[in-house]
Amino acid sequence: MKIYITTPIYYINAEPHIGHAYTTIAADTLARFYRMAGYDVFFLTGTDEHGQKIYEAAKKQNITIKELVDRNSEIYKKLWDMLNISYTRFIRTTEPEHEETVRKIFTKLLEKGDLYKGEYEGYYCTPCESYAIPEDEKSPLCPDCKRPMSKISEPSYFFRMSKYAKQLEKYIEENDFVKPDFRKNEVINFIRAGLYDVSITRKNVEWGISSPTPENYTIYVWFDALINYLSGIGYLQNDTRFLKYWPPDVQFIGKDIIRFHHIIWPCLLLALDLPLPKTIFAHGWWTSGKDKISKSKGNIVSPQKIVEEYGLDPLRYFLLREVSFGLDGEYSEEGFKKRYNSDLVNDLGNLVNRTLNLVETKMSGRIGNQTPKTTLVKLAISVFEEYQKKMKAIAFSEALEEIWKLVSYLNRFLDEEAPWREGCNNVREILYSTVYGIRIVSIMLAPFIPASSLRIWQMLGFDGDPEMGGFKLLKQEIPEGIKIKKREILFPRKK
Repeated sequence: MKIYITTPIYYINAEPHIGHAYTTIAADTLARFYRMAGYDVFFLTGTDEHGQKIYEAAKKQNITIKELVDRNSEIYKKLWDMLNISYTRFIRTTEPEHEETVRKIFTKLLEKGDLYKGEYEGYYCTPCESYAIPEDEKSPLCPDCKRPMSKISEPSYFFRMSKYAKQLEKYIEENDFVKPDFRKNEVINFIRAGLYDVSITRKNVEWGISSPTPENYTIYVWFDALINYLSGIGYLQNDTRFLKYWPPDVQFIGKDIIRFHHIIWPCLLLALDLPLPKTIFAHGWWTSGKDKISKSKGNIVSPQKIVEEYGLDPLRYFLLREVSFGLDGEYSEEGFKKRYNSDLVNDLGNLVNRTLNLVETKMSGRIGNQTPKTTLVKLAISVFEEYQKKMKAIAFSEALEEIWKLVSYLNRFLDEEAPWREGCNNVREILYSTVYGIRIVSIMLAPFIPASSLRIWQMLGFDGDPEMGGFKLLKQEIPEGIKIKKREILFPRKK
């Protein structure tokens, strides 16, 4: 069983923020889940390094373009390492293999008749690197970023996108291609309004891949960027990676790039006679004070600063728990702290700490071999079944809610059974059941908060790593007489 997961490649004219981290952590969490379920996972991410904005950013900073792209791409790689992103491949669009793939695809579409030469006259938004029709031509603002657009007129090569409108509409109606579901009508209505052929070259852009035509125009940055999903797994060589993993199973994007991914990208694949991705999931934005968090608005929330103060796993947990994946979410430091103290400190951290403390004081640090409580076993089976369904549906918040049903049960169970009280005659059974439940929780949490999951696992005295062992560990019994390790506070309370 294989699964191919992608993030969009990130535009490196400025440093990454919490929105970039959100998309990548979501993709990483799904990749880890499927690895634990026994799938062969290919997880692609990377950086988008061409276009006018890159040229202008380098000029403004008085450095070469190569210096800018090398430096900023490395910033993303270092951040992904800090966020514990388990990607298979990090692609850069300045790699020779990618550039060659783009030119070969351009040539293939030209020979097929799906590219033709014409004259582009209309509006272009440099910040978004996109052609668009402004709502008011007297005051032409970009419909996406609301900044002024430039009117341009120049010769260009066009992709015959209109040719594939009916075929794309049929695919969308018959498959789970557009996710979340409420975006499906939006995309279909866009197609039915009439797809236009899209300009895919620029005459006067200084930085990009040159077209394999006599004019040597620069290939449109979005056409170039989308092809990374092909070049990143060896399309040009038709190698074993491509043959094994194509088509993508889940592609994560932000809702601001729906048109490129749900319209242009599949039409491009139809023109190449390639199977379309199974699902492209457009998540919502993080907002601050009701404004989208973005470089242009200057309200950046730094993932590095959050990690420095709270740790990595709390950031991963908050982003995927606070809001249903697909909807917009409001970020505030107060909201983050509240979720952290409530869920991670009070619920999970306290459960683990007091359980291990009782095992130390009541059982000399050893977990006796008992039979777990029947109601707990039934609940655990039910929770795991629902958790799998939610994860496969890319419903991260709901999957975590399922896990917390078990966390809440275990806290109540300990309170009600009170194994610390004088005269309690079934301490061994109570604590065995609680450890049994925590063990299951740590396994299911591994895709979300891998480092904390491993710490719980090790403190319980188990060998190995729940991620490496996978979900088959759920069927294994706790070894008899296992000794717990040194107890540590998982999540220090924040005031």
